[in-house]
Amino acid sequence: MPVLVASDLDRTLIYSAAALALTMPDARAPRLLCVEVHEARPLSFMTETSAQLLTDLGDRAVFVPTTTRTRKQYQRINLPGPAPKYAICANGGHLLVDGATDQDWHASVQARLADECAPLAEVEEYLAKTADPFWLRKQRVAEDLFAYLVVERELLPEEWVRDLGAWAEIRGWTVSLQGRKIYAVPKPLTKSAAVREVARRTGAELTLAAGDSLLDADLLLVADRGWRPGHGELADAAWTAPAVTALPERGVLAGERILREFLKNS
Repeated sequence: MPVLVASDLDRTLIYSAAALALTMPDARAPRLLCVEVHEARPLSFMTETSAQLLTDLGDRAVFVPTTTRTRKQYQRINLPGPAPKYAICANGGHLLVDGATDQDWHASVQARLADECAPLAEVEEYLAKTADPFWLRKQRVAEDLFAYLVVERELLPEEWVRDLGAWAEIRGWTVSLQGRKIYAVPKPLTKSAAVREVARRTGAELTLAAGDSLLDADLLLVADRGWRPGHGELADAAWTAPAVTALPERGVLAGERILREFLKNS
């Protein structure tokens, strides 16, 4: 039976320049491969060693990129190794099969959101009304499924984030703060539901997963084994679970360690 490997991308397998956390002397820094270009500029990286490990993993397991990114944002990424047959975008809102949206899956997600949580328009209105232009840089909607803000993190009041979380909770939404982005996501919109669907389709009996943010917690919990890096929202909260290993590595070298663990357990 195939092994299914479902991994978050940003700050788990791929890293922006600001998130690399290269603490060693410059002469000892790992060689990096650019895996994403946006508006003609290099945006995301992994180590060359990670690139080889991911290529090896693609030959051995069903590798499923599992991201909160929109489809358009995901498609900017050029990962090494075999092209994944399945990919999960928009936090589970879109299941891509050979690069195309599975419309039946998307329709089922939309129906569940309509039944179980407050509408996106209500959340958009609340964000627009309460976010302070002093620290807000952008307000966006992703795939007509969830909303996010781009903020100046050092100016962002912690109490505002707490208040947003409490407001969202009673409306069936969750809030996640990742770097300079605050996500407001419907609770039924999960990576784990989409991963279970891929496992059903592939017949996988073993699922491995990795992620760094609150939105990855359900993904890690549904996996038979999971890993989280030493940075990120889950690490800051000291979050763990019986089948989840908290790794000490931070930054791009954590991505390398995660891929080694995937290979070792595949």
